[in-house]
Amino acid sequence: MGEELEKVKKEAAQIIEDSQKLPRLVVFDLDCTFWPFYCECCYEDEMPYLYPHAMGILQALKDKGIDVAIASRSPTPDIAKTFLDKLGIQSMFVAQEIYSSWTHKTDHFQRIHRKTGVPFSSMLFFDDEDRNIQAITKMGVTSILVHRGVTLGALRQGLKKFAEKSSSSWT
Repeated sequence: MGEELEKVKKEAAQIIEDSQKLPRLVVFDLDCTFWPFYCECCYEDEMPYLYPHAMGILQALKDKGIDVAIASRSPTPDIAKTFLDKLGIQSMFVAQEIYSSWTHKTDHFQRIHRKTGVPFSSMLFFDDEDRNIQAITKMGVTSILVHRGVTLGALRQGLKKFAEKSSSSWT
């Protein structure tokens, strides 16, 4: 397990280093993006687990000085926060917006922006729901739809899209 984590972390670090322009903040959804389940289908006493690449990506971002945050519409924020605690990663996030909402996460991002001061154009977002991706993209956030959790491929795609969007806004 530790060897695979180090391999993913090293590859994620290389992807980050190879990127021409980096976001100041990377925001993750939780359910079916960071971990392969819905919190509302779980109990607090269960032991959570992440998608295989999630921890390595998270650690590589932090090592490179890129802040990370959470935007989740989970109706069970207590379970989500307990799981983050059990995984030992709750303190890694500069903002945790975890609450049920009908706004496709626009309120979540307004709060993240207010807490961090990071402009939407300097954020990268990963989520498994197209409606959230569409709504947040309209706010100016580079957004990537994931299908089976956040992966090295999704990170590469996100950083490439972020760099392209950043360079095109200067021309």
